Amino acid sequence: QVQLVESGGGLVQAGGSLRLSCAASGGTFSRYTMAWFRQAPGQEREFVALMAWSTGTTSYTDSVKGRFTISRDNAKNTVDLQMTSLKPEDTAVYYCAARYRGLAGTGTSEYHYWGQGTQVTVSS
Repeated sequence: QVQLVESGGGLVQAGGSLRLSCAASGGTFSRYTMAWFRQAPGQEREFVALMAWSTGTTSYTDSVKGRFTISRDNAKNTVDLQMTSLKPEDTAVYYCAARYRGLAGTGTSEYHYWGQGTQVTVSS
């Protein structure tokens, strides 16, 4: 069983930056594809970014490309999401997710473990 705990959310003005972090425990972290999703009020949870477990390949949803960067530290069992040039439409609860091995996917059903989420609010 893997436990995921996110941190780093908060309130920031448009154009600002935030760094989210997710700490994992309870599994062999390096064998998990790690991803970030987000959910705005009244909307479905959507994929933001992932880093594959075996190759380190990254993938981003189009709306965050060039602004967000996902990274991981297998020694510390953490995955971070550096967010820059934030926009009001980035406001959401951000969730960390883990998938054991397998092909990296962008669907919520493809991930086995989830954190509790951290709120990111971007003011205009």
